[in-house]
Amino acid sequence: MMEAELAGGDSIFSKPRRSLTLKFEDVVYKIKTNAPGGVQKDSTRIVLHGVSGVVRPGEMLALLGPSGCGKTSLLTILGGRLTSTGTKSGKSKVTGSIAFNGCPYSSSLSRSIGFVTQDDVLYPHLTVTETLLYTALLRLPSSIPRKDKAAIAEAVMTELGLLTCRDSIIGNSETRGVSGGERKRVSIGQELLVNPSLLFLDEPTSGLDSTTAERIVSTLLNLTNGGRSVVMSIHQPSSHIFYMFHKVLLLSDGHPLYFGKGSSAMDYFASVGYEPSVLMNPCDFLLNIANGVSTDGTVHDRDEIKTALVSAYNTQLKNLVQEELEEVTRELRENEPENKKETWSTSWWNQFTVLLERGLKERRHEAFNGFKITQVIVSSLLAGLLWFQSQGHILDQVGLVYFIVGAWVFTPISEAIFTFPQEREMLSKERSSRMYRLSSYFMARLVGDLPMELILPTIFTTITYWMGGLKPTALSYITFLIITLITVLVSQGLGLTIGAFIMDMRKAATFASIVTLCFMLAGGFFVQKVPAFIAWIKYTSIFFHAFKLMLLTQFTPADVFECSRGQTCRVSDLPQVKAVGFEHKELNIIVMLVMLVFYRFLAYLGLMRLGVSG
Repeated sequence: MMEAELAGGDSIFSKPRRSLTLKFEDVVYKIKTNAPGGVQKDSTRIVLHGVSGVVRPGEMLALLGPSGCGKTSLLTILGGRLTSTGTKSGKSKVTGSIAFNGCPYSSSLSRSIGFVTQDDVLYPHLTVTETLLYTALLRLPSSIPRKDKAAIAEAVMTELGLLTCRDSIIGNSETRGVSGGERKRVSIGQELLVNPSLLFLDEPTSGLDSTTAERIVSTLLNLTNGGRSVVMSIHQPSSHIFYMFHKVLLLSDGHPLYFGKGSSAMDYFASVGYEPSVLMNPCDFLLNIANGVSTDGTVHDRDEIKTALVSAYNTQLKNLVQEELEEVTRELRENEPENKKETWSTSWWNQFTVLLERGLKERRHEAFNGFKITQVIVSSLLAGLLWFQSQGHILDQVGLVYFIVGAWVFTPISEAIFTFPQEREMLSKERSSRMYRLSSYFMARLVGDLPMELILPTIFTTITYWMGGLKPTALSYITFLIITLITVLVSQGLGLTIGAFIMDMRKAATFASIVTLCFMLAGGFFVQKVPAFIAWIKYTSIFFHAFKLMLLTQFTPADVFECSRGQTCRVSDLPQVKAVGFEHKELNIIVMLVMLVFYRFLAYLGLMRLGVSG
């Protein structure tokens, strides 16, 4: 259908692929918080008290109310983003009926629904065109050729007035990019790419000036002309914006105070005895009374006003809302629930390649930047000078080997722990929209990081190895380098695991430093006589296995050195070497390879908590 519309030159937004009627009845949302230590009883807070309503195709519903009234909670529940959950600190429970054309929310239905979060979660270093193109490549079906997906992205930019900034990066607080209004339109454009039947938006005008806010709401109003439905939460719109809404749902402390036509809201409140004493913005008036502020601006009877308004709703509007719900139920009675087979829009391989390409473009500003290259070269030259041509000085060479191990255990871990916490919001947003499988994202991220993870250690090791006077044979150097790179990958896997399970970056950094310190001390260089009850730690230490394997590239059990004038000693008798030994090197290699896979598997399990794996 999209291809035909593009070929015909018509707007792809003139009509959605299907029409959806949203019906929600008696939605209740409770949060139960567990009291610490069991000293006090658990407390339950009711966020939403039996909220009902209907949104038909071609209607735009605005959720209004003061901060904390439950607007965002209701929006996320209706959009399928919030359900009953349980955590260590408490649990939430959602009850009531929510139906789309008479059917409950499902993963297949999510492809007909768009959801724009309040915070614009976008990659800052991608351009507007790249952002929309990669979204199109991931969310549109494989049956649509890439050039047609690019044309759809172009049509979205035209529809939303983004052509003038198409080649500008999105930007963030550190990098200047497009304006706030343009960024919001890009977020909306990402959802419009799939031509949704129902579009949810959380505070789409937040932080924008009145002109930009009106332009965005006007664009959303135009989208309803073809039968699309729009539901948005909005805090304090202008009077011009207010009269664009077909329907309004006013909330106060989770209680509905009004549901109906936006144009009839003021008449309703006048009929129940609440009318502004002066000419004012209707939304300002509604927010005032939802806050318990009387029509003359006083607040002394706040609770009384709220109670009266809830009572008025229950006696005068609740039955009307119920009648509309029953009418919609009759209209949709003949609709059969969809039994579509669960499928993805594109193949695993396509998702992997697009995510890999997008990731490389987004992180191109990080890869091989001047600071990192300078840091690696300077540190390797400094190490090379400190250990310059240390042949014959066995203790110095052993110390250099352990230094290289430490450098390429600490560095990958300290960088990898931030990988998933930094992308948590983006991953949650895109996975909620079922843009791609978790496995395709995970593999694309691992492969995309390889150039940075392997090339810089190669530069460092090459400079330090030859300047430091380690064993000057090609085979020893190549073997030493391979072990270093495996160490880097194992350490990166450990960092990814910690970051995936501990999404708080400060806590993750603290935990990683403790684990790495334990591994370093158990590595055999600093402590040789470890108490038996704790000696097992060394077998889990990356330092231990990497240090032993690197020593095997430099020495053999038969090697000797001059330990005092005229006397030779075996290298294997050195305490630092004896602590790791020369035997069972094949087992050490197997352990390193197992850890390489095992840590990444654990990291994947950690990410599964953010959504359904696939």
